[in-house]
Amino acid sequence: MSLKERDKKHLWHPLTQHKLHPETIAITKAKGCELIDENGNKYIDAIASWYTCMYGHCNDYITDCVTAQMKTLDQVVFSGFTHEPAIKLSEELIKILPKNQNKIFFSDNGSTSVEVGIKMALQFHFNQGKKKDTLIAFEDGFHGDTFGSMSVSGLSVYNGPFEDFFLKVKRIPTPNGSNHNDILELLKTIVKTENVAGFVYEPLVQGAAAMKMHDANALNEILRFLSTHGVITIADEVMTGFGKTGTFFASDQIHTKPNIMCLSKALTAGLAPMGITTCSQAIYDAFYSDDISKGFFHGHTYSANPLACTAALAGIELLQSEEIQNNINRITASHKRFNKRIKDHPKIKATRQTGIIYALDLNIEMERYGNLRDELFKFFMERGVFLRPLGNTIYIQAPYVITDEQLQKVYKTIEEVLEAF
Repeated sequence: MSLKERDKKHLWHPLTQHKLHPETIAITKAKGCELIDENGNKYIDAIASWYTCMYGHCNDYITDCVTAQMKTLDQVVFSGFTHEPAIKLSEELIKILPKNQNKIFFSDNGSTSVEVGIKMALQFHFNQGKKKDTLIAFEDGFHGDTFGSMSVSGLSVYNGPFEDFFLKVKRIPTPNGSNHNDILELLKTIVKTENVAGFVYEPLVQGAAAMKMHDANALNEILRFLSTHGVITIADEVMTGFGKTGTFFASDQIHTKPNIMCLSKALTAGLAPMGITTCSQAIYDAFYSDDISKGFFHGHTYSANPLACTAALAGIELLQSEEIQNNINRITASHKRFNKRIKDHPKIKATRQTGIIYALDLNIEMERYGNLRDELFKFFMERGVFLRPLGNTIYIQAPYVITDEQLQKVYKTIEEVLEAF
């Protein structure tokens, strides 16, 4: 029996309505930018498996580092214990984070990194005897699937059944370069009428909102206003972090730095699950007390797993290498050339790019194709390219090690869509 058939017996996949999507593709091997299925078919992974494997699948340097660590220390509880991989990771990560970040807290994934950030913001005020019960978030944001992160997410297709149980959230539009004065007026009303604890945002690019991109200068104005009103700012860099926007972090491109940052995905180069929430010294100091109840009582069994820490360390080393930095510049320039070639095509509504993240919106009537996203996905996979459209939006976020030849195949396949649909 094939893996695909065995899968159906017990497995429940994420973000899947199994009655509508009964089939899965069984992947047996991955290397570099390629995925290989059980029938030997090869696919270029043009989204780095949800933006994780940025240095390529089964990267030899990363797997060698983790293999060596595996023979020394595999796991130990991180409450009351510590170990060198976690200590060294904290040292190396702080070096590349915005200068105001000084403490790191481990969890298990992107959702929990945001959950931790929200709890830090709420308790920061609570520890000072202030009742702050409201959060601010962008419209159409996505921050994860735990209850706090769902609360600040604005995509009801994910959250509909749970919205009655959410934290109190006020939503604001994303800044497009011309609406930030209106947003600031709205914020003035919110901070005057609500007890605002924090603002959770995806800097520069909203991933699940079809790679919606916004203006850095206008975002800076928003952050500066909120900071002057005592609102804790929480940058969700789970998707944007570790080089994808052209800088180590999207927040590097914004003058006003966040109080708290949330990291995951490319953090461990796709090898192991891990989340990190970083914060300024001022946030940490609000929990440092002789009163035990003011401590931050949040913990995960696999917090700071030594193997995940080692993978993260290897990834950070690669990120800073001349080879990877050159590759980031190469991919960014390649996307710009591709965009110049196709942006005026009649079947393209709009295009946009930040760093190696490229997206285009198709000017196609979705109703003609039933579920356009599924038709597009099938079209790409049949041609050996793994792209995962968001509605009528096609985006590329390939590993940094993708070759020019592989990139051209991805582009060619997208151009074939424009002729076929």
